[in-house]
Amino acid sequence: MSTITQKSKAISTWTQADPYRTAAIVVFALLATASLLPTVLTPIPAMVDYPNHLARMYLLAENGKPGANPYYAVHWALYPNLGMDLLIPQVARWVGVEKATRLFLLCSQLLIICGALALERVVKGRTQMGGFAALLFLYCLPFSWGFLNFEFGLGVSLWGIAAYLMVIERSLLTRFVVNAIFVSALFAVHFFSLGIYGAAIGIYELWRAHQRKAPYHVTARRLMLLAAPVALLLVVMRATAGSVGSEGTEWLFQYKPIWLFRIMNGYNLTVSAACVLVLLVSLYLAFKRDVLTIEPVGIWLAAGFALLYLVIPSKLLGTSFADLRIIPGAAVIVAAFCSLSLPSRRWAIAALLVVSGIILPNLATVFTVWLSYRADYAALIASFDRIDRGSRVLTGTSGDGEDPPFNDLTQYPMAYASTLAVHYANAFVPNLFTEIGKQPIRPRADIQRLAIPYGGPVPMRLLSAIAGGNSTAAIPPFIQTWHHDFDYLYVLGPASANPLPDRLQEVHRSARFVLYKIDRQP
Repeated sequence: MSTITQKSKAISTWTQADPYRTAAIVVFALLATASLLPTVLTPIPAMVDYPNHLARMYLLAENGKPGANPYYAVHWALYPNLGMDLLIPQVARWVGVEKATRLFLLCSQLLIICGALALERVVKGRTQMGGFAALLFLYCLPFSWGFLNFEFGLGVSLWGIAAYLMVIERSLLTRFVVNAIFVSALFAVHFFSLGIYGAAIGIYELWRAHQRKAPYHVTARRLMLLAAPVALLLVVMRATAGSVGSEGTEWLFQYKPIWLFRIMNGYNLTVSAACVLVLLVSLYLAFKRDVLTIEPVGIWLAAGFALLYLVIPSKLLGTSFADLRIIPGAAVIVAAFCSLSLPSRRWAIAALLVVSGIILPNLATVFTVWLSYRADYAALIASFDRIDRGSRVLTGTSGDGEDPPFNDLTQYPMAYASTLAVHYANAFVPNLFTEIGKQPIRPRADIQRLAIPYGGPVPMRLLSAIAGGNSTAAIPPFIQTWHHDFDYLYVLGPASANPLPDRLQEVHRSARFVLYKIDRQP
């Protein structure tokens, strides 16, 4: 009997044995539609990194045109973090930069949802849990914080794993071509997405060799075949002056248990922890009652990703939260190798209620935060009209004592919003993402000393101390003479009195920021 016939028979048998399939499809369709609505309805999604990425897309789209920003230049190289940089400027020719960037985010979400469905269909011949797993993590912390290239890349990696498993029994040439296509695409989109893809199919090949008791040299040859395109691309990258990120590695083992409860929601710790607890308890009960089962290869994948999560540094090659990104990828991939057998209507209703009870609170939190920022982003864009074109713009934060206002996670989406001044006011903003090995945008040589490619807003207490000559702590070079180097200052956080009335003149005020013009002295 052919593989297609076997899968068709399995689908038919499962449909007859599962009378709750129609209800599951309806609930999934409703939850998927609701999950995509925030992206469809929000002009600028309130993600931490999103405004910074949007600002860079404006620079790339305007590169070479009259009136382009004078402070930045484009320097292309083979960096494995260029998904949106390559695609969005091309789409922006037709729909504009803002819509093109939002369309990229929407496509990333669709790639993850549909990729999860495709992978599960390849593995089991039917779709059952994969789509729900994707919706559970669609607004998890790495995605709600705006890791856009990683999100797009993870969607591509799910399709890549599905494609590779489809041809795993085919000829050597077929496997090599399929693998090379997805490796090349993922290498360009995001390196950590490529890592998740490579880990998944590598673990699958090891399990397959173990089951078949394959000779070591055969297994080694198959693994070398998988790694060959990556090795070749790394050689080309080095030969063309490209790089993977920058320097900086930190393990931060103490945070690894915390991330497991922090992962589900990027804005509310309580919602995240509650959702994770509900999910863990539900999974435990389902496994205990044999309602939920996992295939042997699924156990290998779960163990492999768990080990990878433990050993990988939290900050790797200058990129933060490297270990955190493994969790959503592992969850969606392992779900494809799990099966749910609902013995009664009560179990079916309970399963749908649990999934909905996790997805909807997360979605409500996202909707609430995103909608609350529509007025703030509009006010910020309006404030750019008060800035002289070609100015230098610094971003600070208000706050009491040692803590900036961003200890409230719902305030994080404002952290990089002022980088949009590079487009609306042709300004220089020091914390625009311009890190070598990640982005193709570079600050002009004479302004390079003021750039901090991955730095956040500066606490106002430090800026005040510098301006008053009272700071004795180590001062970052880019702000050592900020009151002489910059023309405008955004102070983010709750509006307060002018901290330096002799040097700052208030220009614009909103609920989440105040714009000051700096009295620059020689």
